[in-house]
Amino acid sequence: MERRRRWSWGLLALASLIWSARCAAAIGANWGTQASHQLPPSTVVQMLRDNGIDKVKLFDAEAGPMRALAKTGIQVMVGIPNDMLAGLATDEKAAERWVSKNASRYIDDGVDVRFVAVGNEPFLATYNGSFLRTTLPALQNIQAALIAAGLSNQVKTTIPLNADVYESSTGKPSGGDFRANIRDLMLSIVKFLSDNGSPFTVNIYPFISLYDDRNFPVDYAFFDGSSSSIVDGSLTYSNVFDANHDTLVAALQKNGFGNLSIIVGEVGWPTDGDMNANPRTAQRFNQGFLRHIAGGKGTPLRPGNVDAYLFSLVDEDDKSIQPGNFERHWGVFAFDGGRKYELNLRPADSNSSNSLVGAKNIKYLDRKWCVLKPSADIDDSQIAQSVSYACANADCTSLGYRTSCGDLDARGNVSYAFNSYYQKNDQDGRACGFSGLATVTEKDPSTATCKFEIMIDVGGGARRRTTTAVGLGLSVFLYVALPLTLTLA
Repeated sequence: MERRRRWSWGLLALASLIWSARCAAAIGANWGTQASHQLPPSTVVQMLRDNGIDKVKLFDAEAGPMRALAKTGIQVMVGIPNDMLAGLATDEKAAERWVSKNASRYIDDGVDVRFVAVGNEPFLATYNGSFLRTTLPALQNIQAALIAAGLSNQVKTTIPLNADVYESSTGKPSGGDFRANIRDLMLSIVKFLSDNGSPFTVNIYPFISLYDDRNFPVDYAFFDGSSSSIVDGSLTYSNVFDANHDTLVAALQKNGFGNLSIIVGEVGWPTDGDMNANPRTAQRFNQGFLRHIAGGKGTPLRPGNVDAYLFSLVDEDDKSIQPGNFERHWGVFAFDGGRKYELNLRPADSNSSNSLVGAKNIKYLDRKWCVLKPSADIDDSQIAQSVSYACANADCTSLGYRTSCGDLDARGNVSYAFNSYYQKNDQDGRACGFSGLATVTEKDPSTATCKFEIMIDVGGGARRRTTTAVGLGLSVFLYVALPLTLTLA
């Protein structure tokens, strides 16, 4: 068992630098599993290896992914969901059990666990303070459990935080400080991370800057030059990623922690669900980001390697769309592991390829789709309710203004909704009824820009979702179907 000891600040700083160099060798990726039909974990791990991705961030310690990562040499950041924080904060034994089950056991099996991510963006303003009292105690108890297990030199604790935990009083990076209403808590967390040689993990999303503010200068979100550069003293910022990152650096410097290592836990761009989300802009951002960090130049306030994880590896059709319809489309790969666009993950390597390697040997369901019957009247009173139900229980996020399926007519919108529900329910015949309005076809209804998907065959592993379309609440109808009413009217 590891003995507790007091390290000098200098030793901790040296250990942190050595650890940072060891972990920052290549780009990492987030592997989320909120999908109705998940790729086999072994397939995902092979995708990681085929693409030279040697670091992965998980949001939970699920057995399938963890086992598949054993003896691969891929470094793992394993997450603890927010709903577990309260229990871990109040019960040291619970923290010890978690470490034993989800760190020690897998390390013994050959999983290269490097980090435990305690919570995920727990201080988002939209959470209304739900996790303010539990996050730091949970972090402290997990750290104590790692020390007790003799793992604290190998495995570091961290908290993936949204960039909204800091702000700038001047609108420039140099004015950075932690958000006023959580500043004391953030300083306690930062001190704890520093004392234990752990990194500060932050999620930075230039896409959200553009999504939240339609007046935001588009070119400033990317890395290929901007007419909207910010001059901050002797420094010039030509992209919002650098400016956001260095606002955090300034906040750390201002409070005496200028040497604390930083991990960018999530950074990426979605490919659908919004007018600015498509494969072209995603490729422009992600390739630009990879080139930007490839030379080890870093950011104006923090030169050197940038340790980052792309968000994300694969699309997830079960993610909440409360933030926006784009939430289900962050993947560099589609739900079936197919690549969406060309991307060179190692642009500094002259021998690296521009082509991503997709999933191999994927099995699909039969080539058939559920569509609106040709004889159905588009003005039938059952259609709006049926579309609402289908979209509430499947995925219609590709329907909308300037999305991939935004060019469909009214009948196409209905067919897309029906097919999404049908595929999500493994092509169960009962899932293509809709009061007699739907029919199964073997003719692909896809268009040049809108693909009507066929779901992958997970051999009974998918959750059966077929239910009777009755008892729909008005709130569901308004939330899901309202965007379609313009084309259904």
